[in-house]
Amino acid sequence: MGEPHAVVVGGGIGGLSAALALHRHGWRVTVLERAPELREVGAGLTLMANSLRALDSLGLSPALRSSAHAEAPGGIRDRRGRWLSRMDGAEMIRQLGTSALGIHRATLHRILREALPASSLHTGAEVEHVESEPDRATVRYRGPDGPRTLDADLVVGADGLHSRLRTQLWPEIPAPVYAGSTAWRAAVAFPDPIPTAITWGPAAEFGMVPLGEGQVYWFAALTAPPGGHAPDELAAVRDHFGAWHEPIPALLAATPPGVVLRNDIHHLATALHSYVRGRVALLGDAAHAMTPNLGQGAGQAIEDAVVLGAACSGGAQGLPAALASYDEQRRPRSQAIARASLRAGRYGQQLRNPLALAVRGAALRLIPAGAVLRGMTRQVDWRPPAG
Repeated sequence: MGEPHAVVVGGGIGGLSAALALHRHGWRVTVLERAPELREVGAGLTLMANSLRALDSLGLSPALRSSAHAEAPGGIRDRRGRWLSRMDGAEMIRQLGTSALGIHRATLHRILREALPASSLHTGAEVEHVESEPDRATVRYRGPDGPRTLDADLVVGADGLHSRLRTQLWPEIPAPVYAGSTAWRAAVAFPDPIPTAITWGPAAEFGMVPLGEGQVYWFAALTAPPGGHAPDELAAVRDHFGAWHEPIPALLAATPPGVVLRNDIHHLATALHSYVRGRVALLGDAAHAMTPNLGQGAGQAIEDAVVLGAACSGGAQGLPAALASYDEQRRPRSQAIARASLRAGRYGQQLRNPLALAVRGAALRLIPAGAVLRGMTRQVDWRPPAG
């Protein structure tokens, strides 16, 4: 038997994580990314214990620890700056073995990219069709030099929210739906130390994550009709959040207008009955696109990748059983977190009734910090498969 070959469709964080996981288990990998260059569009993210353990299992711990920033303990505030709930950082480390880390998405993308053979990465590659047969799969794509065809033992669909592979091979699954909120985000130079924190207002939230080296990632979300855009998105954020507590006005003042990204939030409302069809496996947003309210979108994609690599460690032989194992391990957990994230948004950012807001604030103040941490631990205290 020759070296098993996997084609990974999509060169984002989930796709590169899957390629690296398979590569470390002896697979030859080909990553097809439709963009003309491999780069991550976005601002920052928080790597929690589950993500860190998964990335550590890929051998990335030294690069991560030197590039990410240990988050200062924070919590949840109201728009006047009063703390509703605080996180005990020392207890988090005691229970989980690590603090959360803030990192720019582009930095994590670079770390993953540099861990892979450069020859495995192909840009400007638009996948047009995938055929899955009992003993192989075929990928047709259009690259810079015209149409190409690749044979593969395994195809990994990591092509995001609007996955072409999901549309083709899971035609019964409806398109992603609008979750009810629009979001802005940016990473800016901001030398003052700040905690990692979220501030809630009526049908709105503002969050901040220090990234280290004098950078802060901020995000804002608002319940709004879909499709909205402003001539100046930074001005739109100031209109909604500029009178909230410090350092929110200072962060916005430090933000150049051209760096603000705005996106409506969509999620996959219809759960897949399987992440596998023949020799094709979906992961990340292609399989379980979720709202960002628990900060687990990237984390679940990285978990998917590590589990897929471990399940397929035996190569092409026994692949149907390996993919069934991947689906059995990943689908219940990732779909449960997607449901929990949707609920968190409804009781968090999207809550607008004044009485409900008052009850929520009072309840959060009464919940001990340890109980808050235990609730989070249930989601992030995950460990990768052995081996």
